[in-house]
Amino acid sequence: QVQLAESGGGLVQAGGSLRLSCAASVGTFSPYLMGWFRQAPGKERELVAAISRSGTGTKYLDSVKGRFTISRDNAKNTVYLEMSSLKPEDTAVYYCAASLQGYYYERAPRYDYWGQGTQVTVSS
Repeated sequence: QVQLAESGGGLVQAGGSLRLSCAASVGTFSPYLMGWFRQAPGKERELVAAISRSGTGTKYLDSVKGRFTISRDNAKNTVYLEMSSLKPEDTAVYYCAASLQGYYYERAPRYDYWGQGTQVTVSS
């Protein structure tokens, strides 16, 4: 079964940057739509960004557009989330997820596998 392991979270000051990584333990990475989700205390989980199997198509939460960039390296079975101009409201646990049948342009594609999450804390 697919296992996802996030890394790169931490404490950063407002305006700073972080790069999250998600390594997938799987035979081949390319069949999966990949997404990054986040969940803040007392709030619902929300999709931050998604990237198509080829890496050509992307989707972002409106509040992170222009600040976050999702990318993937299928040869390394890894997906990244580069975050810049971080704000306190970006504070949350960030989760990596993989979908076998979903597409990035769908409103709510089904994600089949999830990582344990990595904490991102932005201080002001």
